[in-house]
Amino acid sequence: MNRTIVATATALLLLAAGLSACVGPTPYQPFVKGSANAGGYSETRIESNRWRVSFSGNALTSRETVEGYLLFRAAEVTLQNGDDWFAIVDRQTDRNARTYVDPDPFYHPWYGPGFGYWRPSWRYRGRGFGGWQTWDPLYGDPFFADRVDTVQNFEASAEIITHKGAKPADDPRAFDAHAVVENLKPKIQYPAAK
Repeated sequence: MNRTIVATATALLLLAAGLSACVGPTPYQPFVKGSANAGGYSETRIESNRWRVSFSGNALTSRETVEGYLLFRAAEVTLQNGDDWFAIVDRQTDRNARTYVDPDPFYHPWYGPGFGYWRPSWRYRGRGFGGWQTWDPLYGDPFFADRVDTVQNFEASAEIITHKGAKPADDPRAFDAHAVVENLKPKIQYPAAK
């Protein structure tokens, strides 16, 4: 076999493996901008025991994961501050959605009206008794219709107040930081080791 073909095939396989390893839901990490796994947590101290905590996920990170990571980070901030429980004063989750229309991949400017009569065409086997049929960009598109894709990502943020001692039993906005960490830790996905 030709060495060039083997080298090219090997390079393509390594590239595909590398790309597939990079793309996934945002792991639990400090905020990262502009990478395949963009997003992560951040916090800002507002007062000695008041914080604004956020978690932003990429388009592959579910709303449930983003909100869970936010609670986990709030619990970590509470414990790192030497406190035992936190109360959520204000909380919101934002959804950012972008819709794209991907036109027919075979209707390209190269094949447009200014290119003359040369255009791609294919024959394909129709369903049932349809037999062989021909696809031509001049006559519509039976199986490569325009696609509409919506890409969405979520960002959750909360303002929390941290406290020492036992959490009040009658406050539904209060969370025991130790219990939150213990219960959510098995669900946390950290970045892959490099």
